[in-house]
Amino acid sequence: MSDFSAFFNRLRKNARHWAKWARRQEVSCYRVYDRDVPEFPLAVDIYRDHAHLQEFDTGWQMPEEAHAQWVESVRQNAAEALELPLQRVIYKLRARQRGESQYEKTGTTGEDFVVEEGGHRFIVNLTAYLDTGLFLDHRITRRMVQERAAGKRFLNLFAYTGSFTVYAAAGGASGSVTVDMSNTYQDWSLRNFELNGMDLKRHRLVRADVFAYLDQAIAAGEKFDLIVMDPPSFSNSKKMQGVLDVQRDYPRLINTCLELLAPGGELFFSTNLRSFRLDESALASGQVRDISSRTIPDDFRNKKIHYCWQIHKP
Repeated sequence: MSDFSAFFNRLRKNARHWAKWARRQEVSCYRVYDRDVPEFPLAVDIYRDHAHLQEFDTGWQMPEEAHAQWVESVRQNAAEALELPLQRVIYKLRARQRGESQYEKTGTTGEDFVVEEGGHRFIVNLTAYLDTGLFLDHRITRRMVQERAAGKRFLNLFAYTGSFTVYAAAGGASGSVTVDMSNTYQDWSLRNFELNGMDLKRHRLVRADVFAYLDQAIAAGEKFDLIVMDPPSFSNSKKMQGVLDVQRDYPRLINTCLELLAPGGELFFSTNLRSFRLDESALASGQVRDISSRTIPDDFRNKKIHYCWQIHKP
């Protein structure tokens, strides 16, 4: 059985440090533990007065009953270290999966509640899906979008729950289109828009396969000044035309976005695929900047949680 004291002590120490940091940053959702102790391969995130624990698949083998006992001990130690009721400590196993696993339902309805970030409010649910409704690792990228949005026409692709659009609207975007093929997440985006008082006449939601939307937007002569694209690594959803493989498909995705950009426009492209490699020669613009290191928040010990590029259209 694992020695839980190392995990407990590290988590309690980290939590106290990052709670002070979060108050200064005016955020109520942040990471407090990131696989710090190898015997406890977890990420622990605070969402206001809840904790979200994810166990990463390391290939370790443990009998099912022993693992269940280990999980309960982890939850109990986390609850005590974080000074939270046990029922507010949510635990998930993040197995190595492909496809739409990050969007899969857990079979539990869960509770929606609101967290704060950057002066904005977002609905999260820690139990209904594998992910929570807000990707904390893109906090800085969202702020960069807000800083550039004034007077811009904004496009959010693979939008999930629309957080980038909330930031763009707050930054003064003249209008936006938010594209995702999931009715569930489009409804979630709408609730986030309403929660932040956005003008729904200027900020449009489109339920569509991104590949199909891009082709239609080009045919219609649409133009945007600012685009964010953060696709899943892989998706074989029945709603899509074919299969998305980000390593294979990124040149088509990026170059189509560049067609939609007005002169002087820019695209933020990101991926969480650890093995991803970007070949600039495959892109229609030579103005490509790797901004990955600038966009990883301080509370993330894993500095390779995502890659991010800023691509300008001359």
